[in-house]
Amino acid sequence: MTRSRGTGPGSRPFLALCVLGASALLAGCSSAGTAGSSSGSGGGSAHAPVKVGLVYSRTGPLAAYGTQYEQGFKAGLSYATGGTGKVDGHEIQVTEEDDTGDPATAVADAKGLIGKGYKILAGTTDSGVALQLAPLAAQNQTLYIAGPAATDGITGINKYTFRSGRESYQDIAAAGSLIGDPAGKKIVVLTQNSAFGQGNVTAVKAVLGTGSGGAKVDSVLAPPSATDLTPFARQVKAAKPDLVYVAWAGATAPALWTALDQQGVLGSTKVVTGLAGVASYPIFGSAGGKISFIAHYFPGAGAGNKVETAMLQGITKAGGTPDLFSPDGFTAAQMIVRAIQGSPTDTSAMVSSLEGWTFAGPKGSETVRAADHALVQPMFQARLTGTGASAKPALLAAVPGSSVAPPAKKMAG
Repeated sequence: MTRSRGTGPGSRPFLALCVLGASALLAGCSSAGTAGSSSGSGGGSAHAPVKVGLVYSRTGPLAAYGTQYEQGFKAGLSYATGGTGKVDGHEIQVTEEDDTGDPATAVADAKGLIGKGYKILAGTTDSGVALQLAPLAAQNQTLYIAGPAATDGITGINKYTFRSGRESYQDIAAAGSLIGDPAGKKIVVLTQNSAFGQGNVTAVKAVLGTGSGGAKVDSVLAPPSATDLTPFARQVKAAKPDLVYVAWAGATAPALWTALDQQGVLGSTKVVTGLAGVASYPIFGSAGGKISFIAHYFPGAGAGNKVETAMLQGITKAGGTPDLFSPDGFTAAQMIVRAIQGSPTDTSAMVSSLEGWTFAGPKGSETVRAADHALVQPMFQARLTGTGASAKPALLAAVPGSSVAPPAKKMAG
């Protein structure tokens, strides 16, 4: 596989390295989208290379997530091509562009790649960036596979846009699975009085509080600048909810969990929050074992399925560290290989090859819903064991993808 050189600022080409033994990978993994270098019916002129643009946050506020995505992508490309870097004889050439988390930079990067003939774009750690790139993909009939960007707005936005990660609806539906039927239940959303916090309140009301069969959803909102969080913990306890959904950002998180523990909230009701990356595990302190976590992914969540094992080994052997968004990159590579198998040049054929596709991913069985390109996938329930540097998640249950699938949308555009 030859290098594809980017010419824009921050571009960084890479090789799809064979980090896993090809002979071990090819056995029994065709459902995961593996492809060798033998010639096939993929079309194209004389097995011309297929150029793929990877636009993601290598720097900026979400750089850590971008690194996880990119490491997963490399491992996934090696896995899905059986270590050859080729699909039906077509070499996959990947050029990386750093969007820095800025939509304007991402659009400029994407336009540059499209202008050079790239028919496939992937990446996007930030939701705001994804919402800018999706219309651009439709305008230029370019296949676009968004990464960790979780905004529900990507689903059904147009026929050329897909996603390789989860969306916000699936996070909240997974939290709801901890109380079963929400009818007659009371949920309190504990968050900050900010756009981030208000967005979470709105989302929980939409997913778990909709209609006569939904839960009663209230909120306790703390000023983002608050450092004494005891009064808000007391408000939550006084509400006597069946479930507390915590959505919190920033450096005061350890103080929040200490306050909830000291005020007896964690012992009086079920408290649920999202499990973020490995670096976040220590912030819960001694409260970690009393919290119910819902997770998009953590290493080992796939319960040792063969694809997850390949991802973990591939990232580790390349010197990386598997983490929260590793599957988003790995799955994107699987989807790109599948698309190229449909056609290396015809974007409409690429789209058709992905729609309705069910495959084995690192999280388990996943399906690209044909109607709106939602990625139906399992989510996970977990608990933390240990504290400080020894804290680590233990899998409690996998929530089937069908149980947390977002409502189908009518495709726009």
